[in-house]
Amino acid sequence: MSDTPFGFGLPPEEPEHGDEGKKKNPAGGGQGSGGSPADPFGFGFGDSGGDNPFAAMFGSLNPNDLGAAFQQLGQMLSYEGGPVNWDMAKQIARQTVSQGTPDGTKDVSVGPVDRTAVEEAVRLADLWLDGATSLPSGASTAMAWSRAEWVEATLPAWQQLVDPVAERVGLAMGDVLPEEMQAMAGPLIGMMRSMGGAMFGQQIGQAVGVLAGEVVGSTDIGLPLGPAGKAALLPLNIEALGKDLGVPKEEVRLYLALREAAHQRLFAHVPWLRSHLFGAVEGYARGIKVDTTKLEDVVGQFDPTHPEQLQEALQQGMFQPEDTPEQKAALARLETALALVEGWVDAVVHEAASSRLTSAAALRETLRRRRASGGPAEQTFATLIGLQLRPRRLRDASRLWASLTDARGMDGRDALWEHPDMLPTATDLDDPDGFVHREQLDFSELDKMLGEAASKGDEDGKGDKGTAEERGTGEKGDDEK
Repeated sequence: MSDTPFGFGLPPEEPEHGDEGKKKNPAGGGQGSGGSPADPFGFGFGDSGGDNPFAAMFGSLNPNDLGAAFQQLGQMLSYEGGPVNWDMAKQIARQTVSQGTPDGTKDVSVGPVDRTAVEEAVRLADLWLDGATSLPSGASTAMAWSRAEWVEATLPAWQQLVDPVAERVGLAMGDVLPEEMQAMAGPLIGMMRSMGGAMFGQQIGQAVGVLAGEVVGSTDIGLPLGPAGKAALLPLNIEALGKDLGVPKEEVRLYLALREAAHQRLFAHVPWLRSHLFGAVEGYARGIKVDTTKLEDVVGQFDPTHPEQLQEALQQGMFQPEDTPEQKAALARLETALALVEGWVDAVVHEAASSRLTSAAALRETLRRRRASGGPAEQTFATLIGLQLRPRRLRDASRLWASLTDARGMDGRDALWEHPDMLPTATDLDDPDGFVHREQLDFSELDKMLGEAASKGDEDGKGDKGTAEERGTGEKGDDEK
């Protein structure tokens, strides 16, 4: 992630060929194509603004640029939506994408050749996975996305992940003032919340835009970020990933298609898994406490003409995990859930690819290291939420799933996804052999018994109602009273 606070310092143009090949101008910009890193919104700051994008607002601006500056600032201060200004987040993410990656690669629209190649890779991947897992295909559509399209498709998931903690900041801004002062400071608190929403939006937007330059699909961080049923790959990023591996591009694409298709099967046919993962993130976030001392300093010294104070406070991080047994348990649940998902995908894909792709082992190790090292998404959560999405025990989980396959077969292994209480725990990752050979509860039989009991109860109720009507007594069943 850039050291530049909250996305400032980004060029204002879309790529020449990105997202359907159209060039767009950012909203509120008062310039043409001559943007510079110190002039992110087209205000004409030049170099006089330094690190503070508002410092030169009243400097040597012509009337048109001055009007644009006030318009942009007015949009930030008048924002009345949720805890994060997601319109601004999307704008900054798109601008970050248009800037290109550090190696100079610019976003481009996906052509028909790449789209066909992705569709064929996902189709073949699903065919191979049929022999490696009992879960049927979960991808109804195969998509080839540009980086800009990835941003558009994943922002709803980012919103679900970030909003709960961002909301805590908004509430904390009011709570740090004495109660008798809160009514008097209402306009100030409202202004700060608006600015906080804008700052969060800029920081998240920049991180998502940087991540768009690295991800190869919709499930790279172990969470389902894209629409359900859509297996998506990014051809441009796949090519960049495979460039230095010495592996044919077709094999890299196919291996990544296997991983994407395996994730899709898991999320499509384990209906509770998505809410379980997002709930684990939210549960951990509830235990995050705001550093009220730092926030009190910001509120006490807040000057509306210097909004960079909020930028600096948010960038430095105001969140710390509470050192309580409950918070430690929430973190363990989240890390274990991520490890189990990634470990299952790793084991299943290896089983499907090892005998078919000569580079399967090398690609597996490359992606394991890439996943374990973290990236922009992890940095975003670590800074803004105090949360890392790194599956620290991926290798342990992968070994456990492989042992389960040997001991119980493919069906027995995949049956564990029927209920969250049947999954291995963090302790089980320490003792995989003990878990593999332990007798497992059969929740399917319990569900069957409960279903039969419910059906019998419904039939009995209908029978009583029918008897009353046949007797002509005018009695009504319980559901009609």
